Amino acid sequence: MSNKSAALGSESIGSLLIKQAVPASIGILVMSLNILVDTIFVGNWIGSIAIAAINVVLPVSFFIAALGMAIGIGGSSIISRALGAGNKERALKTFGNQITLTLLLTISMVVLGLVFINELIPAFGGKGDIFEPAKIYYRIVLYGVPLLALCMMGNNVIRAEGKPKFAMIAMIIPSVGNLVLDYIFIYHLDMGMAGAAWATTISYGLCFLYVLWFFLSNKSELQISLPHFGLDLPILKEMSALGFVTLARQAVVSVTYLLMNNILFDIGGEASVASYGIIARMLMFALFPVLGVTQGFLPIAGYNYGAHQFTRVRESINKAILYAGGLGLVIFAAIMIFPEQIVSVFTTDPDILSETPHYMRWVFAATPIIAIQLIGSAYFQAIGKAVPALLLTLTRQGFFFIPLIFILPHYFGELGVWISFPAADILSTIVTGYFLNREIRKTLKE
Repeated sequence: MSNKSAALGSESIGSLLIKQAVPASIGILVMSLNILVDTIFVGNWIGSIAIAAINVVLPVSFFIAALGMAIGIGGSSIISRALGAGNKERALKTFGNQITLTLLLTISMVVLGLVFINELIPAFGGKGDIFEPAKIYYRIVLYGVPLLALCMMGNNVIRAEGKPKFAMIAMIIPSVGNLVLDYIFIYHLDMGMAGAAWATTISYGLCFLYVLWFFLSNKSELQISLPHFGLDLPILKEMSALGFVTLARQAVVSVTYLLMNNILFDIGGEASVASYGIIARMLMFALFPVLGVTQGFLPIAGYNYGAHQFTRVRESINKAILYAGGLGLVIFAAIMIFPEQIVSVFTTDPDILSETPHYMRWVFAATPIIAIQLIGSAYFQAIGKAVPALLLTLTRQGFFFIPLIFILPHYFGELGVWISFPAADILSTIVTGYFLNREIRKTLKE
C-alpha cells in the first residue's frame, strides 16, 4: 500500500483542498440529508410533536457520540503531524489509544444516560406531550451511540491518513441505511417513534462494520497490534487537550439545545420548539460545503505544520477561507430567497409555516462570514495548540450566543432568540479573525 499521506506535503494546496473537501462535503451532505429527510418522514408520518421529541433527545446522544468525535479529532491532529514528521510508531500508538479511550468513555456515559433517563429528558425540554415519544426514541438510540462514537473517531483517523473517499463512504452508509429503514419501520410497519429510533441505531451498526473493515484491510497505513491499545499518558494528555476542544464545542451545542428548547417552550410552546427543530436541521444540512472545506483543511494544515512547511500552511488557510466563504455566500442567498418553500417540506402546520421562514432568515443572516471563524479555530486545533483552539471554538456559542439568548428576548420577545444567531456569528468572527491574523504573522513566517 503506497503512503498516500505523503501527498499532503507535496501536491498543490488548491488541488488538495478540493480532493479533501469534496468527499468530506458529500459525506456531510448525505449525513445532513439523512437528518433532514428523517425529520420530514417523522413530521409527516408521525406528527410535529415527534420532531420536537427527537430535537429533545439529540443533545444527549450527540454529546456521548461527540466523545468519539473529540477523541478522533484530537488524536488525528497528532497522527497527521506524526506522519508529516515521519514518526509512524507515534501515529500507531495514538490510534490504539483512541480506540481504548472511546470504548471506556462512551459505554460509561450510556449507562449513566439510561439510569437518569427520567431526569434528563425533561431537563432538555421534553415536557408535556413531548415526554413520552422522546423517552421511547431516547432509550433505543442510546444503545447504538457507542458504535456511532467509534465511527466518528475512525472517520477522522481515515481522513488524517489522507484517504477522504473512504471517510466519505463511512458517512454515507449510515445515512442511506437510516432512510431505507425509516421507510420500512415507520411507513410500512407503522412502528412510530420506536421505528425511527431502531432505524437510527441499526444504521450506526452498519457504519461501524465498514470502519472496522477499513482498518483491518490493507487500505489503512495504521496496522496496529495489541501493545498499541495500552494507554500512554503523554499521548493521552495531548489527545485529551486537543479533543477537549471538540468535546467542549459539542457540550456547548448540547447546552444550547437545552436552553433553546426550554426558552422557546416557555415563550411559544410546542410550536416554537418544533420551529427550532426545523431550523436546527437546516443548520446541519445547509452548511455542509463549508464544513466540508473545514474538515478537508485539517489534515493539510496538520501534516504541513508537522513537516515545517509553513508557506504551505499559510496558503491552506487563505484558500480554505476563500472557498468556504464563497460557498457560504451561495447558502445565504438560497435561504434568503426560498425559506417558505424549505419550511413547507417539513410540515403542514399553519402556525409553524407562518413564523418559521422569518426566523430562518435571521438565523442564516451572517452565513457569508462564518468561514473565518470555522477555519480559524480549526487551524489552532490542527497544529496542536489546544488553548487558543478551545477559546476560539467556544466564542460563538459559549461566550456570545448563550448570553444573548437570555438578554435579547427581554427586549424583542421571541424574535430576540433568533437575532442572537447572527449577532453571535459576527462577534465571534471578529475575535477569531484578530487572533488568526496575529498567529500567521508571528509563527508562519517565510
